[in-house]
Amino acid sequence: MNRKFIYFINPISGTKNKEAVLALIKERTAKAGIPFEILRTNAAADYGFLKEKIKADKITDIIICGGDGTVNQVAGSLIGTDVNIGIIPLGSGNGLALAAGIPRNSSKALDIIFKGNASYIDGFFINQKFSCMLCGLGFDALVAHEFAAHPSRGLNTYIKLTLKNFLSASFYPFTITTNGTSITTEAFFISIANSNQFGNNFTIAPKASLSDGLLDIVIVNRMSRLKMLYAIMKQVRLGKVEPASGKLRKGSIQYIQAKKIEIKNPAQAPLHIDGDPAATSQHFSIDIAEKAFRLLQP
Repeated sequence: MNRKFIYFINPISGTKNKEAVLALIKERTAKAGIPFEILRTNAAADYGFLKEKIKADKITDIIICGGDGTVNQVAGSLIGTDVNIGIIPLGSGNGLALAAGIPRNSSKALDIIFKGNASYIDGFFINQKFSCMLCGLGFDALVAHEFAAHPSRGLNTYIKLTLKNFLSASFYPFTITTNGTSITTEAFFISIANSNQFGNNFTIAPKASLSDGLLDIVIVNRMSRLKMLYAIMKQVRLGKVEPASGKLRKGSIQYIQAKKIEIKNPAQAPLHIDGDPAATSQHFSIDIAEKAFRLLQP
């Protein structure tokens, strides 16, 4: 099958030299003999034109050069489209790429893209907004909102904001319902994941799979910050969690798996979707979207 690419590049994601990446893309794709076009992402996330362009120009692969937020915007507009999606990670976290085994090195990521092995992965919808890998309520969303507004990008800025907010962020009241059971609790944050990590190999949901048809939900309940730090580090670094289940109960960190979850958020804790700040709500309905799109993977 003859392949034809569109590369979307986000000019502001991460800290990499975009001109060097562009030169690499042009050189290697031309050498591979694959017709291609390079487009820039847009701040309005307006990709309504893309499905028609794919059909008219017989595009086989959309390659997203950016971070998780860029993947969310472009891939979310292509659900139901017969096209492969590739990633050249250029973001600050690159959680989806790392979960899929796609390296940060742009040349090695291109190797995977040219090889052409694509398989379906899941996504999910939160109040009908698409997420390709992770959304969160509370502390991590607060960091995401501040990071988006910060003049500096990159991992160092993210770490500084994380440490600052860890010491000052509040606990939030939530009522969480899944599989017919509800609990009301106070939590530092809730993560709903299809990927096993936040990004930068920071693994928050060790049992998560991109294609198992399940959401992995991590609830970090109220506890002392010292105890919470220990519990999170044990989960992140060692992958030690209590057995994932569909049962809700109060605990220091609770880890459950389900296809659907409802969350009441009366204090309107902040929300992020795939690392980008999003408008919060007092109620969230979250549903798995199985086989949302085809991702080029090793």
